[in-house]
Amino acid sequence: MRATATDARGTAAEGAPALLDGGTVPDCDMALDPDLFLPDPDPADVRYTLISVDDHVVEPPHLFETYMSPALRHAGPKLIETDRGHEVWQFEGNTFTQVGMNAVAGRRPETVKLEPFRFDHMRPGCYDIEARIADMDLGGIWASLNFPSQITGFCGRVFTFADNREVGIDATRAWNDWLFTEWFQPYPDRIIPCGITYLADPAAAVAEIRRNAERGFVSVTLPERPHAIGLPSLWDRDHWQPIVAACAETETVISLHVGSSGLHQIPPGGPALQLGATMFGQLSLGAAAEWLWSGWPVEYPDLKIAMSEGGIGWVAMLLDRLDNIIDRSGYGLGWDDHPSDVLLRNFWFCTIDDPSTIDTRHRIGVENIMFESDYPHGDSTWPTSQDVIERAWGHVPASELRRMCSQNAAELYRHPLPDIVLPLD
Repeated sequence: MRATATDARGTAAEGAPALLDGGTVPDCDMALDPDLFLPDPDPADVRYTLISVDDHVVEPPHLFETYMSPALRHAGPKLIETDRGHEVWQFEGNTFTQVGMNAVAGRRPETVKLEPFRFDHMRPGCYDIEARIADMDLGGIWASLNFPSQITGFCGRVFTFADNREVGIDATRAWNDWLFTEWFQPYPDRIIPCGITYLADPAAAVAEIRRNAERGFVSVTLPERPHAIGLPSLWDRDHWQPIVAACAETETVISLHVGSSGLHQIPPGGPALQLGATMFGQLSLGAAAEWLWSGWPVEYPDLKIAMSEGGIGWVAMLLDRLDNIIDRSGYGLGWDDHPSDVLLRNFWFCTIDDPSTIDTRHRIGVENIMFESDYPHGDSTWPTSQDVIERAWGHVPASELRRMCSQNAAELYRHPLPDIVLPLD
């Protein structure tokens, strides 16, 4: 069931590509280990047209061997098998052990404490497009935007900081070529193409954003807080103006994934997993405030910024605070545009459900809220996204549900909708 993967630089890989140890990538119709995986669910009862603006891919073993330039493949990421039977990525002397990075969709709950360390510990939908479309159909998801995993980083940061600049740029292009060739081209109605770019050099970053935009990419994932990972801050105009301008001019949405610049600083002895996951909303709040006050959305009023996986519970509070510091305290920077208006004009927010704060949607703007399923991570609503929406948002009018579940995302990312958009009035 695996389609031929054609290398953008002229070579082709037929069938299931070989691992370095001589094995093969599990085909998408492989039998899943019943000790690890639940039986496949029944197809969802589709009551809502759902576009998920935050899902993830797992880079398959053949990606860099197939899509990097032949002269540089030897220096690119390589998947190896350890003497413990773990499959890990190695790149420039570093080992990346989370080959699946929380790719636990469909796993039996009692096994989720064990991070996947082999491809056969993940559903093939994590890395294979045919299996992903099948899982989207099972879960009642019309379309999906996907972020990278650990060997790439949510915003391509691994390749941006490669020791060898040429290799970093080529690996970035390879990731984009793989997503374009194997995921977007076969299913342009189902996959929203979001790329990465090489952020250490503004000229290289702009070139990749424009190259992707010319072939249909509608988004690029950038770090939430660039200075936190060693890049120039958003106030470094020489670095960021070319990149922001290219996004605005090409209508490329800047997607800021929570955690792309690191997680909440954990106090000594604190529970990293629990605190890190709990503070996602705070991370998005901080990132949204910094991108707002950077002034880029004022200089480029058509710029579009999407906050991914941070929820919406903090947005109404931020809007109120912006109003207070301008109208009461007078702490503003003298913009002609009111900061809260800029936030509502230039920013979009996504949510898994937010059952307690969905009723702040009119303050946020119903047109600014989008849905996410976060497949295949532990937070994911797959395969019960339809039921989750019914329970948390069932009281919301149908016209608003259509906007939040799919129409807002379709407009923002210029993506097609099916002929009938649910729920009907």
